[in-house]
Amino acid sequence: MPFFTNKDISELEHLYKINMVNSLSGYKSANLIGTISKDGIENVAVFSSVIHLGSSPALLGFILRPTTVPRGTYKNIKETGVYTINHIANDFIEDAHHTSAKYDSEISEFDVTELNANYLNSFKAPFVAQSPIKIAMEYVEEYYIKANDVIMVVGEIQSVTIEDGLLKDDGFVDLSKGNVAAINGLDGYAIPTLETRQTYQRPQKINIHK
Repeated sequence: MPFFTNKDISELEHLYKINMVNSLSGYKSANLIGTISKDGIENVAVFSSVIHLGSSPALLGFILRPTTVPRGTYKNIKETGVYTINHIANDFIEDAHHTSAKYDSEISEFDVTELNANYLNSFKAPFVAQSPIKIAMEYVEEYYIKANDVIMVVGEIQSVTIEDGLLKDDGFVDLSKGNVAAINGLDGYAIPTLETRQTYQRPQKINIHK
């Protein structure tokens, strides 16, 4: 059974370490974040760090790597204040993953993949047409994480477009019916299947006088 101490991990070969540590947290969301520059150049990039922060107001966060190198997504969000979050589905995983390639800022990932940009309800940032769930976001704030020099961007949901058949009567969104992908590590994609939903849990009454 493999066992690693903190020291062992720090001394691992670079790529091996990245692959292992990125896999340890479990399955992560697989999303495409769409932005547009002030000059009208569209950008779309894959992220596996989108997290739920709250429902009232409806907030989502995501993590950006250090900005010591050009980050088109971050630059565009800071310029325009808006972006989109789009779920990746099984039938366009390869194109979605290709957006992780480092293209020059004047090249749109929409132009080098089969992904299609579309604009909904006059929102200024591009959505991914193929995505079963499209979320319009507005930048709220950001937090610098000193420990590893990353930024958590916080945004508020402005609108949501959900493919027919995914939204249940109680508000639950069944991602499995949309063949929505999850990411394992950096480059492993899985299509989870919904097995069960559990009821809201309350504490059991305990007889302390046994």
